[in-house]
Amino acid sequence: MSKSTTSYKIKNQEALYYLTFSTIGWVDIFTRKVYRDILIDSLRFCIKEKGLRLFSYVIMSNHVNMICKADEGFNLSDIIRDVKKFTSKQLIKTIQAGQESRSEWMLVIFGKAGSSNP
Repeated sequence: MSKSTTSYKIKNQEALYYLTFSTIGWVDIFTRKVYRDILIDSLRFCIKEKGLRLFSYVIMSNHVNMICKADEGFNLSDIIRDVKKFTSKQLIKTIQAGQESRSEWMLVIFGKAGSSNP
């Protein structure tokens, strides 16, 4: 998942938000079911264990839109951080281990972005 050059902060942790996450370089990663399933599993886990309330979402080929909030006592910033961290690690692991025809290209793009953005 990419990091925007403009940093938006979640100031009210209990408010309802419309969020968009885009992939590094707008890579069309979510065209494959296996990668969509990783994201969905991450969201399900955060709903069950981390207090994420997900009202609506749509997964596009290279970005995700969602309307969500955190349950009382939970921090939406932390939840989103965990979704993005877990999802990105699982995506990379799956690309490396699977039968992805674009794996070399994708890993180069993601590697360059990761090395320039700690």
